Amino acid sequence: MTARKAMDADYADEAEAVQVLEALDRAVGRPSGYVSALILGPKGPEPTAAEVVDQAVKYRPFAR
Repeated sequence: MTARKAMDADYADEAEAVQVLEALDRAVGRPSGYVSALILGPKGPEPTAAEVVDQAVKYRPFAR
């Protein structure tokens, strides 16, 4: 599974899109929805796949 595939919307239906994004979250060890927020959320120019992955692996949850 790649960030590029998710960003290119290279899937058959919405269920597959959810699976792709959840797989990316698991692959980088992030909470559900984290990678999709990186892809869909920012205003301005669309991030590259490399930028999405870099940002995802830099994530550090708040200490409690």
